[in-house]
Order: sequence, then C-alpha cells, then structure tokens
Amino acid sequence: MGIVVGAILANGVRLHFTESGQGSDTVVFSHSFLLSSEHFRPQIEALSRSFRCLAFDHRGHGGSEAPNSGYEMENLYADAVGFIEAAGCAPCHFVGLSTGGFIGLRLGIRRPDLVRSLVLMDTSADAEPAGRAREYKLMLWMLRYLGYWSLRRRIASTFFSPHFRNDASRRSELVHWRRRVTANDRHAMLRFGRGILERADVSDQLERIGVPTLVVVGEDDIPTPVREAERIARGIPGASLEIIRRAGHVCTAEQPEAVNEVLVRFLEGLNNSSAQPSPATH
Repeated sequence: MGIVVGAILANGVRLHFTESGQGSDTVVFSHSFLLSSEHFRPQIEALSRSFRCLAFDHRGHGGSEAPNSGYEMENLYADAVGFIEAAGCAPCHFVGLSTGGFIGLRLGIRRPDLVRSLVLMDTSADAEPAGRAREYKLMLWMLRYLGYWSLRRRIASTFFSPHFRNDASRRSELVHWRRRVTANDRHAMLRFGRGILERADVSDQLERIGVPTLVVVGEDDIPTPVREAERIARGIPGASLEIIRRAGHVCTAEQPEAVNEVLVRFLEGLNNSSAQPSPATH
C-alpha cells in the first residue's frame, strides 16, 4: 500500500502527516525536536503490513505550519490531542521519541481514552535538569546569533552515538540528518526549544498511566540517558524496558532493525493477547 500525504488542522495549526498501511488498529508516530517524522520511516515500513500508520510533523518542523507562537509544551500536547481526534483514530498506539515521548506521557496521564498503548522512546518524565538546561540554552543562543553552522557537530554528537558518527559506511546518513536539521525554520526551532526546556515534571504522575507501555532507549543516549528511561519504566505500572545497543538518542535511525524488532513484538503481542478468548467462568 502506498503512502498518502496530507494535512490536518489541529489546535489551530496545520500539521503535515503521512498515512500508510492498513489494519483495525492505528499507530501514531510523534518525532524528536529538530528532525521530522521521517526518522520513523523504517518503523513505519515494518508496521504498515499490519497497522494503519500515521506520522505527523510537529509545528515548526518538516511540512507543518510554523506559527509565531504556541510552542509551549502544553500546546504541543494539545496539537497531538487535536491530531488524534481529527484523524478519528482513537484509541491509537502512540509511539513518541524525545519530544514525542513528552507528549505520549501526557496523553497517557490525561487522556487515556485516546491511547491503547504507549511506546516511549529516548525521553524523560522529568523537568529538564538545570545543568542540561544551561547547556541547551547556550546552544539556542548560538543558533539565534550564529546560525546552524555553529552547531552542526554539536547536534550530531548529541543525537547520535560514536558508533554511528564514526562509521564510514554510514557517512551519507549522517550528512542527511545534518541537512534535515538545518532545513528547519530557525526562529521556529528557537521557540520550540525554549518550550520544551521549560516543560513541567510529570514523574510524580506516572502511576496514573494504565495502558500497556514499552519504554525504549539507546544505550548511548545523551539528552535522555538510560537512567531516565529506567525511572519511567519503574513508575508506570507493568511497563517494560528495552535498551537498544550501540544507539544514541535517535535510535530509530541508528539501529532501525533492533527498534523494529522490539516494536513489532510489543504491538503484535498486544493484538495477540486481545484476540485470545477470555477464560470461561463457572
């Protein structure tokens, strides 16, 4: 089945999306800051054999509208709520990486009616730690006054593991992702970056998430390291944790086959369990 490209007006913003696959269940993909839903392409290809897959770009990213305001975390959450409702795909399996994971956590806590399951990748339930916040604010200052060229290597080393960056056979992929980052509207990225840096801590609300949850993290993730994924998995009742070896923050691009394996196993496992007949009562 081919890929359909479209746009949905959600929370007052036109969000670009792609749709592929078919099935009774829908998987919605929500991507990382500075990239686009493109970094889920290998996972969409794997899942579209059994699921309807919708992947949207956040405001200011990819093909979506870049308004002058509204980049606070609460608005990004409202964008996702609006997208799911407008697409008529609730309850969906929600797969979020980094910023997408921030959104997924809030959906699970506040709108369990919209999600059948959560996959939280390379993300955090905490507010941004003070030390990292200072570093990222400096990077935003550099972006504002010096442009993308001053940050190309720093962003690459933040997003991708040394295994990926130093692999000569994958040089073209690294160049591609660098170009993807610098293609974004600079002013939108400044607003978006400030919005997610100022997000609230939701770690004390994790026990309210009642849907099946898979937590995934690259073992070399710098922005949201393994210890933060472990805290999420401990805090959500029944959640499981998968660590992707030799992967950094954008594990979907670095180790697509490993990510596909854990994602397919989790989602198809849910389908299989729901298809099992209920035990007879006496």
